Amino acid sequence: MNILSSNVLYLVYALPLLGVFMWALRKKSALEIKSHETWEESQEAGLIHPPSLHPVIDPLKCIGCQSCIHACPEFPAHQVLGLVNHKAILSSPTDCIGHGACQQVCPVGAISLVFGTAERGVDIPDVNSDFSTNVPGIYIAGELGGMGLIRNAIMQGCQAIDSVAQSITEKQSDKDVFDVLIVGSGPAGIAASLGAMQHKLSYCTLEQNSLGGTVANFPRGKIVMTQPVDLPIVGKMSFQETTKEKLIEFWKKVQMDTGMQVQYGTRFTGIESRIDGVFTVNTDKGSFRAKNLLLALGRRGTPRKLGVPGEEQNKVTYAFVDPTQYRGQSVLVVGGGDSALEAACTIAEEDNTHVTLSYRSDAFARAKKRNRSRIESMIALGNIKVLLESNLNKIEPNEVHINHKGEVLKLDNDAAIICAGGLPPNALLKDMGIVVETKHGVA
Repeated sequence: MNILSSNVLYLVYALPLLGVFMWALRKKSALEIKSHETWEESQEAGLIHPPSLHPVIDPLKCIGCQSCIHACPEFPAHQVLGLVNHKAILSSPTDCIGHGACQQVCPVGAISLVFGTAERGVDIPDVNSDFSTNVPGIYIAGELGGMGLIRNAIMQGCQAIDSVAQSITEKQSDKDVFDVLIVGSGPAGIAASLGAMQHKLSYCTLEQNSLGGTVANFPRGKIVMTQPVDLPIVGKMSFQETTKEKLIEFWKKVQMDTGMQVQYGTRFTGIESRIDGVFTVNTDKGSFRAKNLLLALGRRGTPRKLGVPGEEQNKVTYAFVDPTQYRGQSVLVVGGGDSALEAACTIAEEDNTHVTLSYRSDAFARAKKRNRSRIESMIALGNIKVLLESNLNKIEPNEVHINHKGEVLKLDNDAAIICAGGLPPNALLKDMGIVVETKHGVA
């Protein structure tokens, strides 16, 4: 009787444990299948080079615990890290945002964070611990320095301004000369502007687009991740997961409450020689004079234009933000990368919207498989018109002219989105004398 009771007791405890084990095993197998599919899609599309800081995993140390996978802020929306043969891998390199949380949670130290790969280097400006460059008086903070994470960008902007404040030993007598000129109003630029106000520095912040910088150009509803961080004057910024709209609204309220000044619609074009400790900073709206310059630019740089007649019209944009603004319109999207395909598909889902996608090549070879499949479905439903091997020739107020395989098509048009990438600011940095290093898989 005692033996029977003991066996029953073992079964009572063992069966649930066995069930949990089998569930975990099935879940792990599903993860491995998904990870391998994601990796194959990335390889097939040639999307194998991370854009910035990213993890390198030592398979000899990795124990396959999956901690890094679940710590990634892009998971589960993007399978940045996956599991193959019981080892963690970087399954979708181009989706990595350089958060670094994977390294922090790895229990065996199997993850290193590096810039670039052996095959493709990443150009990173060389900065010191206070974010100053080799050119005295010029500082770099945020995404341009290779760190796109919001929290890191804010901290860098604060630290750079602290260093600027320490370098100023006497009050500036010339009111036409700023203590610091800040280029960019993204997370680093906002933090730096508030820091300048807190230190009672005379400052001017320039922004070629809108408040938020790169974040403002994220797609509508995109979840952005950050960690609690202190903003000068404001105090604790405690967002951990929010939409880009809520984050932009928060920053707008900060601007209103603090009186932070930003000069919008002004594109930085370079500097002249520093004379008597003062830079002449050139923009497309005139020149400014400042003792220090903080570059809080995005890595994307200035949008690449096509140089076609009519491109200067207000209906032409270079970043897709909100699909609802195109409802009921005839829209042209130019480009063949993921951003172009995602914009075309999302806009085509709006009521009574007519979308044409123009791309110069004969296939969307550089786009992810899921975006190519989505486009194919949209074409089959008649929601999108795709013109491969085509080039935009001219933009008129109510139509566009497209050369499609030698034939010029004239299409009704209300709006055009050009997804041709950006002009990285590296050449501009080098012209200013700033040292830019090409990193091939090193920290």
